[in-house]
Amino acid sequence: MVFVFIGFTAQAGKVVPSDPKATPEAIKLYQKMLRLQHKGMMFGHQDALAYGTSWYAEEGRSDVKDVCGDYPAVCGWELGHLELGNAFSLDSVFFDNIRSGIQKSYKKGGINTISWHFTNVLTQGSAWDVTSNKTVAAMLPGGEKHELYKQYLDKLALFMLSLKTDQGTFIPVLFRPFHEHTGSWFWWGKDLCTVDEYKTLWRFTVNYLRETKNIHHLLYAYSTDRFSTTDEYLERYPGDDLIDLVAFDLYDRGPEYAATLGKCAKLVSKIAAQKGKIGAVSEAGGPITENTEWWTKVLLETLRPYDLSYVLVWRNAFNQPVKTAFGPYKGCPSEKDFVKFYNDPKTLFLKDIQ
Repeated sequence: MVFVFIGFTAQAGKVVPSDPKATPEAIKLYQKMLRLQHKGMMFGHQDALAYGTSWYAEEGRSDVKDVCGDYPAVCGWELGHLELGNAFSLDSVFFDNIRSGIQKSYKKGGINTISWHFTNVLTQGSAWDVTSNKTVAAMLPGGEKHELYKQYLDKLALFMLSLKTDQGTFIPVLFRPFHEHTGSWFWWGKDLCTVDEYKTLWRFTVNYLRETKNIHHLLYAYSTDRFSTTDEYLERYPGDDLIDLVAFDLYDRGPEYAATLGKCAKLVSKIAAQKGKIGAVSEAGGPITENTEWWTKVLLETLRPYDLSYVLVWRNAFNQPVKTAFGPYKGCPSEKDFVKFYNDPKTLFLKDIQ
């Protein structure tokens, strides 16, 4: 017997993802993440295994591991420029290395999440090209760029279908497209398309990947930027039948950060509980070279009261000024504070989730 309640389906008392054809591995990941968010909060880092502040593509290395001796529980990856047929991403990581990184992370027991800052389909500018408010409309069925968008999705599908274990099993991943849409710095932002256009884009994309490309090992993440109310957060929410994880991105830009982070975390954790979804802070980062207690006093203490699956900080750009790094690194002024963050019972790293 199947019961439907509070926006999710439970079979034999267990919640399942939004995709009715989800692979056993995707179901297992979904249930694992829901279970873990009651135990603690996983730590994630973008491009954690790809490069760090002073190294690039060194086997087994991670800036996080250099500092605390453990890997992040969640590894973030970026697929921008995959749609162009390029060999490497907009962050200069070869897609073959991203694939192998996902495979290695999963084999160790880690969780992988993928973002996609892809090319403006209408203008051929970057994801940050907001010169037209017609891009999303042009991508939808009947639009002038619909067929081109399907070509982009075909390239994305090929990559997703290549994510397999040595035994040939599809590796489950979190896929987080069209993020930070409550702002307007991406071509899919709130001032660049209508509510209905945004929702339709989501629905077409997920259905195309599921039904046309037969991809069922993805968990889909809906991720805003800052917001003030539940209504604002859910205004462009495409539906419980498409989404598995509700999250938000928020960077520390000033003294109001902790208050805003706490408010958003409280609202998202409540929405996640009501809908039976995973909750998370999908992107974060702060002045870790200036505030030597940012990890414990700001990030951890603000998020401690809430059931959130993970918080992911953005990348440590290779060969760039260290002040641009969002994750810890050896020699960082807040290095000792990150070790305290690591040792706190609330935070979960790779060793804690295996």
